[in-house]
Amino acid sequence: MRCDNQISWTEQTKFDIMTTMVTTQKYMRKIQLKDAKANLSAVVDQATRGKPSVITRHGKPEAVVLGFADWERLSRVPSFGRLLMSAPLEPGDLPERNSTPMRDTSL
Repeated sequence: MRCDNQISWTEQTKFDIMTTMVTTQKYMRKIQLKDAKANLSAVVDQATRGKPSVITRHGKPEAVVLGFADWERLSRVPSFGRLLMSAPLEPGDLPERNSTPMRDTSL
């Protein structure tokens, strides 16, 4: 099944997940480690509802509590290289590589 922009549904979903993580990362709730320890059940409950938390130690981000469903989705997102390799390219889609020798440089 293809979308109008020639990206399959699964590829579009992966793109949406990556975009969502990039755009929402700055809005994640930050919580100190000592508070996360004291309220671990509440932190996990929020994560399962789609509200991940960044755990900080001395003000520096150390870990993320993320719901299992979100983790499963993110763990299936392919690397950028794999996305490029799976692109449906036709002969002639990419320009010919310049075969002229590189210039000599003396450093």
